[in-house]
Amino acid sequence: MKCFFLVLSCLAVLGKVTAQRQVAVQEGPLYRTEGSHITIWCNVSGYQGPSEQNFQWSIYLPSAPEREVQIVSTVDPSFPYAIYTQRVRSGKIYVERVQDHSALLHITELQARDAGEYECHTPNTDERYFGSYSAKMNLVVIPDSLQTTAMPQTLHKVEQDPLELTCEVVTETFQHSHLSVAWLRQRGSEKPVEVIALSRDFVLHSGSEYAQRQSLGEVRLDKLGSTTFRLTVFHLQPSDQGEFYCEAAEWVQDPDGSWYAMTRKRSEGTVVTVQPTDKEFTVRLETEKRLYTMGEPVEFRCILEAQNVPDRYFAVSWAFNSSLIASMGPNAVPVLNSEFAHREAKGQLKVAKESDSVFVLKIYHLRQEDSGKYNCRVTEREKTVTGEFIDKESKRPKNIPIIVLPIKSSVSVEVASNASVVLEGENLHLSCSVRTAGRPQGRFSVIWQLVDRQNRRSNIVWLDRDGTVQPGASYWERSSFGGVQMEQVQPSSFSLGIFNSRKEDEGQYECHVTEWVRAVDGEWQIVGERRASTPISVTALETGFAVTAISRTPGVTYSDSFDLQCIIKPHYPARVPVSVTWRFQPVGTVEFQDLVTFTRDGGVQWGDRSSTFRTRTAIEKAESSNNVRLSISRASDTEAGKYQCVAELWRRNYNSSWTRLAERTSNLLEIRVLQPVTKLQVSKSKRTLSLVENRPIQLSCSVRSQTSQNSHFAVLWYVHKPSDADGKLILKTTHSSAFEYGTYAEEEGLRARLQFERHVSGGLFSLTVQRAEVSDSGSYYCHVEEWLLSPNYAWYKLAEEVSGRTEVTVKQPDSRLKLSQAQGNLSVLETQQVQLECVVLNRTSAASQLAVEWFVWKPNHPERETVARLSREATFHYGEQAAKNNLKGRLHLESPSSGTYRLFIQNVAVQDSGTYSCHVEEWLPSPRGVWYKRAEDTAGQTAVTVTRPDAALQVDTVVPNATVSERAAFQLDCSVVSRSSQESRFAVAWFSLRTKTGGKRGSPGLEEQEDEDEDEEGEEEEDPTERTVLLSVGPDAVFGPEGRPWEGRLRFQRLSPLLYRLSVLQASPQDTGNYSCRVEEWLPSPQKGWYRLVEEESAPVSIHVLDTSSTLQSVICSNDALFYFVFFYPFPIFGILIITILLVRFKSRNSSKNSDGKNGVPLLWIKEPHLNYSPTCLEPPVLSIHPGAID
Repeated sequence: MKCFFLVLSCLAVLGKVTAQRQVAVQEGPLYRTEGSHITIWCNVSGYQGPSEQNFQWSIYLPSAPEREVQIVSTVDPSFPYAIYTQRVRSGKIYVERVQDHSALLHITELQARDAGEYECHTPNTDERYFGSYSAKMNLVVIPDSLQTTAMPQTLHKVEQDPLELTCEVVTETFQHSHLSVAWLRQRGSEKPVEVIALSRDFVLHSGSEYAQRQSLGEVRLDKLGSTTFRLTVFHLQPSDQGEFYCEAAEWVQDPDGSWYAMTRKRSEGTVVTVQPTDKEFTVRLETEKRLYTMGEPVEFRCILEAQNVPDRYFAVSWAFNSSLIASMGPNAVPVLNSEFAHREAKGQLKVAKESDSVFVLKIYHLRQEDSGKYNCRVTEREKTVTGEFIDKESKRPKNIPIIVLPIKSSVSVEVASNASVVLEGENLHLSCSVRTAGRPQGRFSVIWQLVDRQNRRSNIVWLDRDGTVQPGASYWERSSFGGVQMEQVQPSSFSLGIFNSRKEDEGQYECHVTEWVRAVDGEWQIVGERRASTPISVTALETGFAVTAISRTPGVTYSDSFDLQCIIKPHYPARVPVSVTWRFQPVGTVEFQDLVTFTRDGGVQWGDRSSTFRTRTAIEKAESSNNVRLSISRASDTEAGKYQCVAELWRRNYNSSWTRLAERTSNLLEIRVLQPVTKLQVSKSKRTLSLVENRPIQLSCSVRSQTSQNSHFAVLWYVHKPSDADGKLILKTTHSSAFEYGTYAEEEGLRARLQFERHVSGGLFSLTVQRAEVSDSGSYYCHVEEWLLSPNYAWYKLAEEVSGRTEVTVKQPDSRLKLSQAQGNLSVLETQQVQLECVVLNRTSAASQLAVEWFVWKPNHPERETVARLSREATFHYGEQAAKNNLKGRLHLESPSSGTYRLFIQNVAVQDSGTYSCHVEEWLPSPRGVWYKRAEDTAGQTAVTVTRPDAALQVDTVVPNATVSERAAFQLDCSVVSRSSQESRFAVAWFSLRTKTGGKRGSPGLEEQEDEDEDEEGEEEEDPTERTVLLSVGPDAVFGPEGRPWEGRLRFQRLSPLLYRLSVLQASPQDTGNYSCRVEEWLPSPQKGWYRLVEEESAPVSIHVLDTSSTLQSVICSNDALFYFVFFYPFPIFGILIITILLVRFKSRNSSKNSDGKNGVPLLWIKEPHLNYSPTCLEPPVLSIHPGAID
C-alpha cells in the first residue's frame, strides 16, 4: 500500500507538470462479503488551485444503472441521499484523507445493497476544465458463507501426553478464493499464540514459541478430506496449557494482484490442562580452597542432585568470569573454546564426567590471570521422537572466586630526563634504569606511558621481553617519521627520545617494567612489576605572543607620506617562523581587506584589492626580529582609514607539514588624510519675484570665490513649499556637466519647461522655468558643491554651500466675470412659451469658456433645483427639475451672440411657476493645457407665473316648461351658451329633481324609485332637493348607466358642438317633475392629459305628464281583469253551453256507443286566449298567447 501511494504521488507530480487533471480509482471489480469492512482509494493529480482537494462518492445501482445515488462528500455534509444519510452520520460510512490529493472510502458493515458501480468525483478548482474529474469501479457483494466449527470440550492431560483436535472449515462462495487455517492457543487475557497455520499459499508455519517443535515433528497439521483439519501435539508440556481454537480466513485476489481476506471465522475452543510430572533437580559447586599461588593445581566439582538421573538427559557448561570455558552434552563429550582447548591439549586443563551426578573441571598449573569467578550450569534436555534434544529447565549454583598470587620480584626502577622544562619544538630525552637485588631471574618488558594533566594515561612505546619495539596507537604516526624513538642502551637501561616536542607532550612520564620468568611447562610468567616517573613541562610557543602597531604620523594631507610599524613579541629563534599581514579598512566601510603579507618562508604576497597601493607602498622586515614596516607615499583619501597588522605563529610538524599555532591582531591605527581648506562662497542675497502664470521664472546662482582655479561645480536647484518640511530637488548638474532631473521635476512635469545655463565666467549659473504655473510658487535656492581632482586622479567633493532664497509667487489672472442683475416678472397662460435670458456683461479672458446653469426656486420649497446646464464644452444636460416636471422635450437653448444665452420653456404648465436664475462659471486653460474654474457669478432673478384660462362656461335650457300626454315623448335640451376655450371638451349629465316634504317624496308616483336612488344621490339630509341621474356622458364620450325608472326609454343626441338633447320616450305620470343638466368643461394639460376647469348647471325645467280621466271606457281599458270579464269571457261561456247541449243530444241518440274519451271527458281542453280589444280604446287590440294558455 505504501508503494502504491508513492506511485500515486509520482503520478500526481507528473499530473501537475502537464496541468491536466486526472482522477484514478482502485481497479475493479472487487469481491467482498456482507458485513465486512471495505476501503476504496481515489487519487487526483494534475490539478490547479489549493493543494487540498475534495472528494465526492456516488453509486450506480444495478437496478438503475443510469441514476446517480450520492453517498458521502468531504466538503458538503448534505451530499448523501436519504438511504445513506444515517450510515454516514453514524460513522459507518466515511472518507479518510490519506494526503491532500488522495483519500479512502470506508464502508464498515457492507450490505448486499451496496453492490454497484462506484464513482469518485473531485470538484473543479482549475481555471478551466481540462482532464477527467471522476473515475468508476465495480463492487460485488457476495454472501458470507464461511463456516468454522469445532467441538467445544475440556481435556485434562499429563505432561508428555499427545493432543489431537479437529476443525471443520466449509465455504460455498462461487467466486474463486483461497482458504487459510490456523490453530491458536490463548491463556486468559494474553495475546493468542499461533501454534501452527496453513497459509493461503498452502505453506505450513508456526509461531516463535512452537517453531522449533514443528521443525522436530512435535507439532503437526493434517488435512483430512476436503474440509477437516487436524492438530497434533505429540508431547505436551506444562506451557501448552490453555484454550485451543482454529481460525479460518477466505482470501480473494483483487485485480491489482494483491490478496484480500474477505472474511474470518473462529471456532469454539477446547480448554486443555497439562499436569506436570516431578522432575526438579539441584546443582552445587565445590573446591578445596580459594587462595592459590601461580603453578598450583585446582579442581572444581559440579554435583547434580535429582531423581532418576540415569534415565534423564543433562548437559553441563563451565564458565570463568561469565565467559564459556567448555560444554558437555548428554553424550559426555566436552567441547572447549579456543583458548582453553589449547591448554587442554597441553595437558594443563581437564573437563570430565566423573559419574552420572558429578562433573569435574581441573587446572593443573594456575596462572595469575586464572584469578576470578568460576561456575557451572546444568540444563535438562528432552529427547524427541526424531532423536533430537530439546532444552528444558536450566540451573546453576553460586559463583566460586579464587585468587592466584604471583611470584615475588626484587627489582627497582629510576627515571631521569635532560630537562624538566623545554620550549615547544625542542627535543626531549628520558632514561629508565632497572636495578635488582641479585642476579636477574629472567627478562624485562618496558612500557613508556604519559599521564597528562587530566590524569589520562596513554602508551607511548613499549619493548616486550623478546626485544621487539612497538609504538602506542596515538604515537604510531610520529614514530614512523622518527619523532618517537626507544632504545635498550644496556640490559637494564632503556631510553626514550621525543623530537620536535609539542604542548600535548607535557605531563608525567612513567616507565613501567615487568619481570618475566619461564615456568615449569616452558611458559613465561610475570613475577614482578615496578614503575617510576618524572614530570616534564613544555612551554607553548604562543605563550606571550603579542602584536603592536604604531605610527608617528596619524594625520596627513593629500600627497604626503606616512609609515606604519608592526612590532612582534617575544623574540623567537630563527626556527620559529612568523607571518605578518597588513590589513586596511577604508573610511565608511566595516570590512577589512588584506594589503600585503610577509609569508612564513620570507615571501611577499599582495592582497586582491591592493592594486592602488602597490605603486606607492614599500614594505620592509627587520633581520634581527620579525618587525615589519609599511611606508605609503602620495597619500589620498583612498588610503584614509584604519590599519591593522595580523601575525601568525607557525610550527613545523614531524611530517614536514605546518601548523598555525596562534594568530594575534594588533591595535587599530587610524590614518586621516585631510583635504585642502575650502574657500567656496555662494551668494546669499534674497529676492522676491511675483508674476502672472504663463510667464517665465528667471533664477540665478552665483559663486563668489573658489578654492582652486581647477575647481568644478555641481549645482542642485531646490524649491521649498510652505507645506513641505524640506526642499525638493528640481535639477542637478554634476561637476562633469551631466544633467539629472529631480523627483519634483518628474512629479510636477517640469522637464519640458526647464532651461539651465552655465555662463562663460564659470561662476554664474541660471535656471529658467518656462510657462509658470500657480503651483510653481515657492522658495527657490541652489546648492553648490565644489569638486577637485585627488592624487588618485579621482574627483572628490571638497565643500558645499547653499545660496540665498528667491521667493516666487505665481498668480492667476484677476477675475472680471460679471452677469446682468436685471430682475423680471413674467405671467403666461398654460401651453404658451417662456423665454429666460442670461447675459454675460464682462469676462476675464476672451479665451475662457463658460458653463451656464439655470435653476429655479419653487414656492414653499427653500432649496433651488437645477433646470438645465450647458457645460463649457457646449454640451446640454437636463437637471433634476426637468425630470420631475417633464421638461425634457420642452426646453430649447440658443445663443444668438457671444455672452448671451436664452432658455425657452415651451408648452408651460402651472407647475412650471417659480423664480428662475442662471449661474455662470468661467474656465481658463492652465499653462499645462488643463482647464480650471477661475470665476463664477449668478444673474438676477425672473419670477415666472403660469396660470390657467378664466372660466367662461354658461349653460342655458332651450326648451321651456312643457306639458305632454301620457306615453308621449319629451325632450330635455342642454345648450352651452359660452365656453372658456375652443379646445375644451364637455361632460353632460341630466338630473331629475324631487322635493322632500315631511320626510316623503314630493311626487307620489316615484316613491319606490327614490328609495332605490337615495344612496346614489349622496345629498345631505338638510337639502330639500334630491337629485336622480338620468344619464351622464363623459368628456371622452363614454356613457354612464341609465337611471332605473327611465331605463330603456332614453335617447341621447348631440345636435351641435354646443347643443345636447336627451329624449324620454313613453312618458308616464311618474315622469312629472323638474329636470336640469350639468356641464363640466375639460381642457388639455401641457402634459397631454385633460383636467376639469369648471362646471355649470342649467336652470330647472318643469315637465308635466297628463293623466287619462277615470271614465267607464278608461276604467275598462286600463284594467285587464275587467276588460277580459266584459269582452272575452262571455263568448267562450256561450260556446261551451251550446256544445254541451249538442253533446247531450248526440249521446241520447247514440247511447250504445262510447266516445273516444274516458268516462265521457273530452281529450282536448281549450283555454281562451287573452284578447286585449276594446272598440273604445285608443290602441288596436292585441292578441297574445302566454305560456300556459293551451294545455
